[in-house]
Amino acid sequence: MSADITRVGVVGGGQMGAGIAEVCARAGLDTVVSEVDAVAARAARDRIASSLDRAVRRGKLEREAARDALARTAFTGSLDDLADRQLVVEAVVEHPEAKTEVFAALDKIVEDPAAVLATNTSSLPVMRLGMATQRADRVVGLHFFNPVPVLPLVEVVTSLHTSAETTAAAENFAAGTLGKTVVRSKDRAGFVVNALLIPYLLAAVRMAESGFASAADIDAGMELGCAHPMGPLRLADLIGLDTVASIAESLYGEFREQLYSPPPLLQRMVEAGLLGRKTGRGFHVYDQG
Repeated sequence: MSADITRVGVVGGGQMGAGIAEVCARAGLDTVVSEVDAVAARAARDRIASSLDRAVRRGKLEREAARDALARTAFTGSLDDLADRQLVVEAVVEHPEAKTEVFAALDKIVEDPAAVLATNTSSLPVMRLGMATQRADRVVGLHFFNPVPVLPLVEVVTSLHTSAETTAAAENFAAGTLGKTVVRSKDRAGFVVNALLIPYLLAAVRMAESGFASAADIDAGMELGCAHPMGPLRLADLIGLDTVASIAESLYGEFREQLYSPPPLLQRMVEAGLLGRKTGRGFHVYDQG
């Protein structure tokens, strides 16, 4: 792709999608967030506005820059409004069917054949999503980390079909335009970070499940004994226990190794809607006010 990417679309305005859209808008890009309907689109706008306001209050962003970022971000309830985008990042729920459906639709909607179609999946095969399109060479993984405006890392994940041109465009966008640090990964479940992180989180869940130690003591042990900024169960709550379980299932499905198998306690908590910070309760309780 010879032209710089200046027009970006984000599919999904949840925690991750809103964060991706925010960093794009703060980098001066024309950004469109597509949600399932107008109500969800307004919620995505509110989510980004709140995040920008927090950045201003913490002295990380000037008030005028926050206003400008929100002004250059459009919100829509229709994928059709992404037709003119040079890059679209999919950030919907971590379910293969939902993501595949989005890519099949984008393939028909996005007009520029040289546009990059990226997925923010945590663990699903990029190849599977690329094969839902007629342009698998333009499909790549751009895996951001939560909270996106704060964490500097992006994993760039290439499938067997991803072209060198697409890879270069994705890396230049993440590193050059957004100022992120890029690590590269082949297209295997979990990529680099989650392939290492998820077994650690699951081990902590199993320890709590067995009654070996409390959630508070497990987290304190890793924070104070190993200098981790956040204990494993608090981190799992931040990520979202549903997301942790989904990534674990994807890893186990690919490798069939027990260390990737989601423990029963994790599965029960997801079924109960105890998903961590976003619901106010997971392994810890959080103030939703």
